[in-house]
Amino acid sequence: MATTGASDGASAAKKEGLVTLMSGDGEIFEVEAAAVAALSVTIRHAIEEGFGDRPIPLPIVGARALALAVEYCRKHHSLGGGAGEDSAAYDDELRAFDHNLAKVDRDTLFDLIEAANYLEIEGLLNLMCRTVAEMMKGKSVEELRRTFDVSNDYTPEEEEEVRREVSWALD
Repeated sequence: MATTGASDGASAAKKEGLVTLMSGDGEIFEVEAAAVAALSVTIRHAIEEGFGDRPIPLPIVGARALALAVEYCRKHHSLGGGAGEDSAAYDDELRAFDHNLAKVDRDTLFDLIEAANYLEIEGLLNLMCRTVAEMMKGKSVEELRRTFDVSNDYTPEEEEEVRREVSWALD
């Protein structure tokens, strides 16, 4: 939904119940204010503070993550009225949507965690963090390093010492 002429578009957007968001990489999104404000504390506060008539800058949220976060807000607002996973309104369609949304590559997953945290979209943050937790289940330290591209900066001696200190957790 990228647009041009952001200031003119933002004024028109406000009249139509839309709000203009600007990703950290400069992409402009015109989105339904009700849907994103219902789930994003950051955007709701920005609108309340008067940003609704001009683009709301989201400097640390890239366009891809913002598009997915907006999609999450739209779907959850339309089907669940902004309700969280634990509410009775959370149904099979939302569960399937969330399951499919979580099937992203590792970099996008972490971009979504960062975006959800910055935008204060609690349900999306919880979903993405649960996804990471599931990725970690049952993996050895070495497997986790490979999965998350983490280098081992311990010497063999330091690693052995740490393993002895936390042996209770490795059993």
